[in-house]
Amino acid sequence: MTGIRLTAPAPGWSIEADVVVVGSGVAGLTTALRCAAAGLATVVVTKARLDDGSTRWAQGGIAAALGEGDTPEQHLDDTLVAGAGLCDETAVRTLVTEGPGAVRRLIGTGARFDTNDSGAIALTREGGHHRRRIAHAGGDATGAEISRALVGAVRAAALRTIENALVLDLLTDAEGRTAGVTLHVMGEGQHDGVGAVHAPAVVLATGGMGQVFSSTTNPPVSTGDGVALALRAGAEVSDLEFVQFHPTVLFLGADREGQQPLVSEAVRGEGAHLVDAQGTRFMLGQHELAELAPRDVVAKAITRQMHLHGTEHMYLDARHFGAAMWERRFPTILAACRAHGIDPVTEPVPVAPAAHYASGGVRTDLRGRTTVPGLYACGETACTGVHGANRLASNSLLEGLVFAERIADDIVAAGPRERPVPAPRGAGDPAPVPLLAAESRTEIQRIMTRGAGVIRSAEGLAAAAGQLEELRRTAEAAGEEPGAAKDAVPGVEAWEATNLLLVSRVLVAAARQREETRGCHWREDRPDRDDTEWRRHIIVRTAPGRQPAVSRTDTAAFPPVRPAGRAEAAAPSTPNHPADAPQEPQP
Repeated sequence: MTGIRLTAPAPGWSIEADVVVVGSGVAGLTTALRCAAAGLATVVVTKARLDDGSTRWAQGGIAAALGEGDTPEQHLDDTLVAGAGLCDETAVRTLVTEGPGAVRRLIGTGARFDTNDSGAIALTREGGHHRRRIAHAGGDATGAEISRALVGAVRAAALRTIENALVLDLLTDAEGRTAGVTLHVMGEGQHDGVGAVHAPAVVLATGGMGQVFSSTTNPPVSTGDGVALALRAGAEVSDLEFVQFHPTVLFLGADREGQQPLVSEAVRGEGAHLVDAQGTRFMLGQHELAELAPRDVVAKAITRQMHLHGTEHMYLDARHFGAAMWERRFPTILAACRAHGIDPVTEPVPVAPAAHYASGGVRTDLRGRTTVPGLYACGETACTGVHGANRLASNSLLEGLVFAERIADDIVAAGPRERPVPAPRGAGDPAPVPLLAAESRTEIQRIMTRGAGVIRSAEGLAAAAGQLEELRRTAEAAGEEPGAAKDAVPGVEAWEATNLLLVSRVLVAAARQREETRGCHWREDRPDRDDTEWRRHIIVRTAPGRQPAVSRTDTAAFPPVRPAGRAEAAAPSTPNHPADAPQEPQP
């Protein structure tokens, strides 16, 4: 094992595979099904049940140029505009051209999308799209339907799955190649019991990291585990400062924390209006698409109005839909609102922005390969270059589909390979990362919400960096004093809190470096977009005994390009970018 690792016991059991897929959303299960269909011994590891990830919570739909008159080129244009100058155009072109076929193959897997009277797929609009190209299912239950179909296919194929398992760290062989993962199966054996899956290919599809903030649309399992694992393994992450805050999340009170109910962008796509307490539409004149502007534009506009009026939320008014449309088109949202005492048929819905999606992640090439040989990343965990500074609505499920297929094809093309033997832990290995006590999770969330939320500044980010560093130092000091860290024993809560701290520190380091406002990164002290200095990506990596190292690369050099076959990439690769010299973020 190389790189830094979590404090955890050595694996007490192991199984063998050709590929291990970590995560059971659209990205993970699509990869696993395709690898298994090619005859590779495939193991799926997931943190909860197979259908408990972020995919099932997706309401709006999946974007693809499926409608009459729509084209991949138009989809590309909308994606590039939303990405605010930081999309990789080759990656976006790959997404939009391969997307329609990937959606049709998903339908072949068993997913059932809503249809119109003529039997064609019903399409709607969302923010940033100039055409109706969003396919949906069950009105506003698209993710649940996709999850149902893929989980059913996995079970029908009898894939080996390990549920309720938190993946800890990457295993590597003596030459630094991927050799599998360590994991803890919750509820089985000892509280800190650890095992391993040995495999020459590991695919990270662990979803997002929304739980670094107090209020998020992400489920409780979204603690950035994949990004944290990749960082400890020495992989590069990119664009982590670009956290998309969904503009319209049901406001349940300023003291509410954790996962909050989403009010899909599709509601605005069908004609709902954003209004203040007096019923005035405030998006008119702010963008040509008004309420259907890209998410960063709408989230900023709502936040400005909240500050202007001294309130904690705005309203989404869709009373003109009528009961029949609400019940047919948005039954899930209608039920969620009514469960909290709000009836959108008769009253405006209080909404406010909340952390929703990580546009950045583990840096990959067009086949999902990271800078660690044999390690792949897909879906929200990855940074493929598709989203740039702000994800276009409903491109996330599509990205998961398209790049999952590409990852599987790359692994299959290399064929079954001799399974590498993980390097033993040695005296020269770096000390494991000190663990945080479980209660640190809430403190991290509050630090990040205050200092690195929707609105950021040099002062707020510096304060957040200092507070996060103090948490790290406290854990480190406690670990050196026998008995002082009795609450931070190896276990799920401590491992999750430690992962949250790592991704939070890296996010803040990147946000401090980017001294401009772009996409969903809003610096109130640097309110302008600066293409001369900042039309480039911020790359972060970690190394034993040092702070996150931050460097920059221009857009033309992203993503890294390496040989197609895994066998050709046995040696650690160097990203193809003229990065500036690494700079240490200030504590």
